[in-house]
Amino acid sequence: MANDRERIIVGLDIGTSVIRVVIGEINESTGKLEVIGCASKESGGINKGSIVNIEKAKDAIKEAIETAEYNASVAVSSVVLGIGGSQIEGKNSRAVVPVRSNGRTNGEITEEDVKKVIENATEILSTEYREKLHVIPQDYIVDGTSGIKDPVHMMGTKLEVEVHIITEAKTVLQNIRTCISRAGYFLDGVMLNTLAQTQSVCHQDEMDLGSILIDLGAGTTDALVLIKGAPISTTSVQVGGNLVTNDISIVLGIPVAVAEKIKVEYGCCWPQLINSSNDKEVILPGVGGRAPEVIMQSKVCEIIQARVAQIFTMIKAAIVKDTKDTITQLSGNIILTGGGAQMEGVVELAQAIFKTSSVRIGVPESMGGVEEEYRNPEFATAVGLIVANQRIIRERGKSKKSKRGNVSTQTKNKDENVLKKIFKSLF
Repeated sequence: MANDRERIIVGLDIGTSVIRVVIGEINESTGKLEVIGCASKESGGINKGSIVNIEKAKDAIKEAIETAEYNASVAVSSVVLGIGGSQIEGKNSRAVVPVRSNGRTNGEITEEDVKKVIENATEILSTEYREKLHVIPQDYIVDGTSGIKDPVHMMGTKLEVEVHIITEAKTVLQNIRTCISRAGYFLDGVMLNTLAQTQSVCHQDEMDLGSILIDLGAGTTDALVLIKGAPISTTSVQVGGNLVTNDISIVLGIPVAVAEKIKVEYGCCWPQLINSSNDKEVILPGVGGRAPEVIMQSKVCEIIQARVAQIFTMIKAAIVKDTKDTITQLSGNIILTGGGAQMEGVVELAQAIFKTSSVRIGVPESMGGVEEEYRNPEFATAVGLIVANQRIIRERGKSKKSKRGNVSTQTKNKDENVLKKIFKSLF
């Protein structure tokens, strides 16, 4: 197994039901990032984005990374973590500072002025229970003029900023860091899942026009709303694909494992796609001495549609509540990612619930390498993590002071800076 760790970066997506790993490497001849290995393994000890059993979670993480190592023929020492779920909170804030004039009528805005106004905007969220993941500028306003990407060196007397602040419960992060450390890996950084996904599945014009990214996970359904290239809302509802599986299990009277298999093989959430000519037979195994039973796929579809429609309705209500009338300004797309995005009929159902035809599946862009393994919506987070954080490879040679399983203040500052750069270039 090769040991050229300086040129690789690893994205780790820890889900309720599946852990996904993507290994990227800077190609020596092209200088571009390429995916050289992937892995998907059953999760353990994780529920709705939180660790509920450290040992099980640690073992599942280690197994997934080791499988990706084998597939890529490289050794891994560190990872970039994607995080989401019900403990994530996103808030918008605004602040204003006077620009130091130095005796002149108008002053030149400096990096210190920008730093100060952002600090003022984030003061409202200082708490011992939550940790800041990202502070992303949405807009700068200089003397009443908005829509400014970078105010440094502009002349003005008053600088304002609008930011989106994403936080996570400190205990949740501590438990995840402990798992990664016990599995034997360093933590290069932490990034919100849906933010990472924007880097692998979203186009610039979509984010400029205003779009909604919906991650259909097993334990939760997460959403990120973008407008003018920057996030304005981060929301989550505590329902996902596992609830669909439970419905199938209860209604049909079959074990959960069998229900999951039926969901994957015959799942459809838009009845109009099934008619008398393509309605398939589904065999239900006998339970407790009961004889096997045959039902039609259309029956399974009825069960699934009701629950998936409820999930879309709940996430829509959460978005509307969080954004108020801003959602009416969106003219981009609704982009579906996660395991649930692979279900037949999911686009049509989302179109009906959100009352728009502008819905598509978010498939990671081609990056070369093992395309057949990562170009599906399940890998949107893991691929996005390596795309958004590839600067780690170039900086790795400069500093090797990170402690195992911990994110230093320097690393967190770099994470905030890279997010600022990513979204500043888009609005």
